[in-house]
Amino acid sequence: MLTTLRPTKKPSPFILYPLAFILSFLFSLAWVNAEETPKPQDWQINGIVSALDDGHEQVKGYALQQIGKYKLQDIKKTEDIAQKAANILKDEKIDASVRASAASALGNLGEAGAKYAPDILNFLKDQKEDAQVRASAAYALGNLGEAGAKYAPDILNFLKDEKVNADVRGNAASALENLKEAEAKYVPDILNFLKDQKEDAQVRASVAYALGKLGEAGAKYAPDLANILKDQKADVLVRASVAYALGKLGEAGAKYAPDLANILKDQKADVQVRASVAYALGKLGEAGAKYALDLANILKDQKADVLVRCEAARALGNLEQAAKYAPDILNFLKDQKVNTIVCDQATSALGNLGEDGAQYAPDILDFLKDQKVDAQVRASAAYEALTNLGQAGATKYAPDILNFLKDQKVDAQVRASAASGLGNLGKAGAQYAPDLANILKDQKEDAQVRASAASGLGNLGKVGAQYTPDLANILKDQKVDAQVRASAASALRNLEQAAKYAPDILNFLKDQKVDAQVRREAASVLGNLEQAAKYAPDILNFLKDQKVDASVRGDAAEALKSMRQLELAEVVVVLNYIYEPNQGKFGNEGKFEYWRFLTYFLGGGTEDVKTLLKWVGNPPALPDQIKYQECKQTLEIFRDAWQGSPGLERFQKDLADKIANVAQKVDWQIKDVNSLQTHQKNLQAAEYTTQADAMQKAINKIKGWQLLLNTRNTILFHIVFWLALIFAYPKFPQVQAIFFWNPWVRRILGVGYVGFLLTWVPFLRRKLFEPFKFSLLADAGLDNFQDKAYFPESLVKVPPSTPPRLTAPLARGGEGEGFLSPDMRPITQALPSINGQIVLIGDSGLGKSMFLRHLLKHSQRIVVFLPAQKCDNGVIEAIQKKLHGQAQDAQFLKNLIYSGAIDICIDGLNEITADTRAKITQFVEYYFRGNIIMTTQPLEWIPPSTAKIYYLQPLEQTQIHKFLISRQLRIPQNAQVQGADYEKACEKYLVEILKNQQPSEELAAVQRILSNPMDLTVVALMLSQGKQPDLFHLQEQQYKFIAAEYLQEWNQEFPLKKFAEAVYQMRLHDQQALPAEEFYQVLMSLEDAKYKMVVSRQWKDDKGEAQKQYYFRHDKIMDFFLVQKFLGNNTEAEARLIDHMGDPRFRGVYFLLATLLPLDEAKQLREKLIQYAADTKDHTVSDTFVQLLRTKM
Repeated sequence: MLTTLRPTKKPSPFILYPLAFILSFLFSLAWVNAEETPKPQDWQINGIVSALDDGHEQVKGYALQQIGKYKLQDIKKTEDIAQKAANILKDEKIDASVRASAASALGNLGEAGAKYAPDILNFLKDQKEDAQVRASAAYALGNLGEAGAKYAPDILNFLKDEKVNADVRGNAASALENLKEAEAKYVPDILNFLKDQKEDAQVRASVAYALGKLGEAGAKYAPDLANILKDQKADVLVRASVAYALGKLGEAGAKYAPDLANILKDQKADVQVRASVAYALGKLGEAGAKYALDLANILKDQKADVLVRCEAARALGNLEQAAKYAPDILNFLKDQKVNTIVCDQATSALGNLGEDGAQYAPDILDFLKDQKVDAQVRASAAYEALTNLGQAGATKYAPDILNFLKDQKVDAQVRASAASGLGNLGKAGAQYAPDLANILKDQKEDAQVRASAASGLGNLGKVGAQYTPDLANILKDQKVDAQVRASAASALRNLEQAAKYAPDILNFLKDQKVDAQVRREAASVLGNLEQAAKYAPDILNFLKDQKVDASVRGDAAEALKSMRQLELAEVVVVLNYIYEPNQGKFGNEGKFEYWRFLTYFLGGGTEDVKTLLKWVGNPPALPDQIKYQECKQTLEIFRDAWQGSPGLERFQKDLADKIANVAQKVDWQIKDVNSLQTHQKNLQAAEYTTQADAMQKAINKIKGWQLLLNTRNTILFHIVFWLALIFAYPKFPQVQAIFFWNPWVRRILGVGYVGFLLTWVPFLRRKLFEPFKFSLLADAGLDNFQDKAYFPESLVKVPPSTPPRLTAPLARGGEGEGFLSPDMRPITQALPSINGQIVLIGDSGLGKSMFLRHLLKHSQRIVVFLPAQKCDNGVIEAIQKKLHGQAQDAQFLKNLIYSGAIDICIDGLNEITADTRAKITQFVEYYFRGNIIMTTQPLEWIPPSTAKIYYLQPLEQTQIHKFLISRQLRIPQNAQVQGADYEKACEKYLVEILKNQQPSEELAAVQRILSNPMDLTVVALMLSQGKQPDLFHLQEQQYKFIAAEYLQEWNQEFPLKKFAEAVYQMRLHDQQALPAEEFYQVLMSLEDAKYKMVVSRQWKDDKGEAQKQYYFRHDKIMDFFLVQKFLGNNTEAEARLIDHMGDPRFRGVYFLLATLLPLDEAKQLREKLIQYAADTKDHTVSDTFVQLLRTKM
């Protein structure tokens, strides 16, 4: 295919001689390619190797030809290729042309091919083998260099074999030229063969031609060649070849230049010999230049044969002597008696005029205008002459050349050639770039001239690149002649600017109005772009268009070779061309075998491609014995190939047949059903009913499949149905009521497994309890809990069976205080989560409830928080009150608890009756696998035998300071003392209150109060307000501050008695919420951030209305108001002192009485408590009371 618009050169006159068969053979060999092929990629080599295993002989032939297009150093896997080529060569059943290509390939594979030199030789000697194969074998031996040189005698024997066609032997003779100096010792034998007049003249001529290329190895035999040349009895063909050989031998042949000149001047000598002599003189450099005058005389001699005159003109050009004789050359070209083809070849002499010939530019231009001279001859002359005009001539005669280009009277073909020639001037032609651009843009100018102008710009490098926009505009302009647009595309490629305009080139390629040959040029341009790979999908879509000329599509397919490896679903577009009934319309490669090769090549020869081609694309035979695994893989490959089949009717029909064929080959397994169904659906959708039915039969043959399929579908539907219900469950009460809250519906429609999954699958449990999350944790008051303010360093005494800690013992923090004992650990380390059954025991205010809130805040599991008072009817019943629907099912809850699916927190066992504690204990022991944590103050009871006991410890002295400092997160934002001032206040207070000068008992009492986080929090609040805390009357002191502010704000006394009575009644009836409507003003004062004696909780009820309730922040605060009902000299107060001794709800009240009652009354109460303890064996109140009273005394 042409890549530049320049005149087509006709064959040299030399090939008109009988020696022509040599040259014609050389240029027809499969491995010779005029255009350099890019370095092959790995996928290309893999594709070639796979094609060599194809069952079609011609596919192998195409693969071998493709190998011949690459350089040896660029080819990988040469060993594999050589072995496959050798096997092809040995197979007598394979077509001779393919075997010849195999032999040629071996000759070009270097060391890998040299291993098979003996096999090649066997073919050379085997007279039964096809002559063409033997000739190729001979040539291959020649290409093997040293490895083949030792077989030169065998090549000579082949040449002597008169049974072999002379043309074939002549072709084989060319192998001798490749021996070079590798085996010079055989040259005498070759020379003897040449002298043997009994041998066929044509073969001897070929040998002479080969000797001319042996270099130094043949130079020493120049005298022998000269003798043959001078022997007038020798055959004309042999003498002509010898003359050619002498011209190729350089200095060795130069010695015989006088003899060559004599023969040239001898008019009696044969025309062919004289022409060859003229050619030889033109190749001898200075030695031949001495006879330039003789050549010129021959050129001028009209009586001389035109072939001789033509070779004389060309010789003058080769000797750089043409400038002197330019007028004579022009006169020769004007001679109308001379054959046009000969004149055309003689124009090459003008290509060597150089700077010296620039003076003849006017004569050349006049010649080009001469209408009597054949246009083709003038076109060739224009191209040759202007291309080599040189800088001086190009500058001096610029106006004349431009006027010539613009002269509309001059034949367009001639002007076009001139424009192309200017483009090849290089730097000398740069000055013509603007004029070439103007010609290109001139719409009135002839299309051929404009096309040549575009081509010329494309050859001017950086200068031409300045006109890239003009070339691009021409390419895009659909009104411009297609030939001009194609040349613009080629020029853009030469200027390395085409990538920017690839979409435009693609559109041009698709334009059906454009001539097919021109579009083929566009396809070639697109295929050679550096970034062409991304346009492969566009080319593939283009190939699918049956309306596009077949030759254009064929060239587009060729363009894919240099783009990228195609995926399986892409390469089927190329494979589809195998089914084209009229293959010849695709050009020289118009055979279905070529498309098979191209499929291998473009697909990278993958296993998928090889498997696909075993079944489709006219394979020689279909696989017969095929195993299950291979069938399975084949169907998978067919599935991928089917994705690219839409729009490829012929291929899709063949593929559909093969899918049905493979489906009937083996017995399929249940796991293959999805694959079979995919093919069945594809075939059905494409309306291949017969093939789809075959797939269905294969599916139905699988044992139990139908039943399994129905069962699977039913199970999947059932699972999806219940999953949908689970996701809809939290938001739709109707779903909750019908499907989950009704145990019969759940059990029947759930087929037994739904309830099981709800119990054991964490995700489903979370979904099931999602609507109740708020109610499960409502009593914990997490909305008022600040996790950052939680003090995690409180110590807990762990049970003896607890595993030892892995870390080093923790320091107590004070100087000289040593380390913690093994059974003492920070509570957050000892109890990081609720795991198993735990009882946490600690005095009031140590932070048991706060720790539970800390656990709840960080828990990722389902947890319910229960105040112990709400468990008076049982734990299950208490949980049920928080739930509804299925989750209220007692049996369901028991299963969840037993399996550890729901964690339970029970707070305040000390605040309930012994009967309620017994119920809780029984519950815990029964559900020993459940995760349950309980808190209580010290009391006389028997804990659950299955639970571990942890004792929460008071704060140590170093912890007291840390705790006070950490309370900054909880003090009011408007506190009087904050930041560094607050820390100084804390340190100052602790120094004063813990001074050693006070009595030891008083100091112990101070430390006991400060070690209680609840009391210490009150201290922190007072310090932040700039007040001095009274440790022994903290609650009373705080109340006095509140009462004073209450009086100031509401202008009335704080209703202590009335409020205390309400609190007392709340405690008697186990109520938690304070009466907000009756004591709203009181609660506002108690909730003040400075005191925080009361906290509030807000939520929305079922009607969506906002609700708010108030609670005491701690039981100690409640105890302060309760104790008011126990003070005073009245019968009611005295009765209460006796009535509530055994009531755990009033335990803290008695501890307050130890400090608030006058000493005598406190002693009397002490005696009563001791008596009560002696009678009931319950010392939980009396012992602590005695200790507190001792401090007071």
